[in-house]
Amino acid sequence: MGWRLWKARLGALLQRDDSPRRTALALAIGVFLSFTPFWGFQTLLALLLATVFRLNRAATVTGTWLNLPWFAPFVYAGAVKLGALMLPDLSGLAGLSAHLLVGSTTLGLAAGLLTWVVAFSLMRRRRHRRRAGDDAGQSQHPA
Repeated sequence: MGWRLWKARLGALLQRDDSPRRTALALAIGVFLSFTPFWGFQTLLALLLATVFRLNRAATVTGTWLNLPWFAPFVYAGAVKLGALMLPDLSGLAGLSAHLLVGSTTLGLAAGLLTWVVAFSLMRRRRHRRRAGDDAGQSQHPA
């Protein structure tokens, strides 16, 4: 998918009537879900959570697609290592599963928080610029 198409889709998301805070939250929840080991169900989970919390569904689903499949082996390997650091006394398949779950949850929370901060800042700045431009445009036209 080309940069122009991504930019157009992101622009369409930002045109919604939701506040920057809620749109950033929807995107951040999607990013969090993209780090979970529930491959194949991430989009469904995103739609479910967006519906339950009345968030922008498109932004939530878009967030799940930001963790691309070719990054997954690296993300999950890092998640297992992080989980092993956090839960060092576990071994076997149950330990591996616990390491993956704890590590991916921790990475997902960090990525979701970072996404929220960046998305909220960008959307707020964009909205502020748009309002400033509208105010400047209105003041130039006689009433």
